[in-house]
Amino acid sequence: MTERHAPAILVDDLPAARRSLRVAVVTETYPPEVNGVAMTINRVVEGLRERGHDLQLVRPRQDKRDEADRSEGFHEVLLRGLPIPRYPHLKMGLPAKRALVEQWAWKRPDVVHIATEGPLGWSALQAAMRLRLPVVSDFRTNFHAYSRHYGLAWLHKPILAYLRKFHNRTQVTMVPTEGLRRELTGSGFVNVSVVARGVDTRLFNPERRSAALRATWGVGPDTLVVLCVGRLAPEKNLGALVTAFEAMRAVHPDAKLVLVGDGPARKELEAACPGALFAGARRDEDLAAHYASADAFVFPSLSETFGNVTPEAMASGLPMVAYDYAAAGRLIQHGQNGLLAPTERSDAFVQRAVDLARDRHAARLLGAAARETALLHSWDRIYSEIESVYLSCLRAAPVPRGTAVLHAEPRLR
Repeated sequence: MTERHAPAILVDDLPAARRSLRVAVVTETYPPEVNGVAMTINRVVEGLRERGHDLQLVRPRQDKRDEADRSEGFHEVLLRGLPIPRYPHLKMGLPAKRALVEQWAWKRPDVVHIATEGPLGWSALQAAMRLRLPVVSDFRTNFHAYSRHYGLAWLHKPILAYLRKFHNRTQVTMVPTEGLRRELTGSGFVNVSVVARGVDTRLFNPERRSAALRATWGVGPDTLVVLCVGRLAPEKNLGALVTAFEAMRAVHPDAKLVLVGDGPARKELEAACPGALFAGARRDEDLAAHYASADAFVFPSLSETFGNVTPEAMASGLPMVAYDYAAAGRLIQHGQNGLLAPTERSDAFVQRAVDLARDRHAARLLGAAARETALLHSWDRIYSEIESVYLSCLRAAPVPRGTAVLHAEPRLR
């Protein structure tokens, strides 16, 4: 193997007063895939476009009919991917360092934003390092924690070591909560910065409550409908949901459990909750109507990095029971706009759910207060925080603008 040197790349000067940036966003999941990471990245991309930034989106091709979107100020780069085991509707990106070096050498981004840590994310990191580009990353999924729920606890340390190696090679790792920042810092991660997530309070709104939708669920106007939204998977601690709902039914025998989402634990849950309604994956206005048409939100997960469903449920005016963790721990003040249980107390979680069922009037007051809290967390503020991270990385960029960079590409012989 020998190396050949490409022509010098001119790093063009960007006046300090100019806010518009060229940003390459790399992610291995994106709509129409339905999961919290995909929906959040889509929201970030669209928000940055609206603020005048030039966006390149690098992601796996989702199927043969998937075509790259190329429009003014935005274009997609679609690369090869493989289905993820147990989630065949999701794709995992394949290594693509050479392709990304070529892309970014031709049109150099101001900053590379890597949202996922899979093979495509690693390739993006290596390509950016080769070209000496500023890189920021997101820590969005607790892969190291998930291993314990799939009989692979022995992988916990190796996965954590990989994630630490990955993120510590970026200028900044963005996390959604202070609690996660402390956890990662304590595990040897460096340059970790809190950038929360917003919620679309126009989409997720109590006014979307639908008597017609409730009728399809087979419930009346006074029936207690308990909702849970998210992936139906072992790491979501759904056994606690089943236990809590059965305790709520002791108070309201006609209560109905509605689960929105899908995943490998669905059949097991259907057997454990034969009277529950499994609505499958929902999106946009349909999802918002499901939230608003319920009466309580019970969320048992202890494996979230944030949990987008928390602010979505709060914006929809739902009283919520959750563990004092991730977004719930950040947004809910116990007894004021929701109910929290200590993370180590499953009995307290169940009792909080019973308390919610016993006093419907108090529950409605909690839901109204939750809506008011959600109104304080606009996406515009989040976009500004992300821009600040980008600009801080640019100020500390390894290559000053206005200089030339040589890069070497391998050539196989």
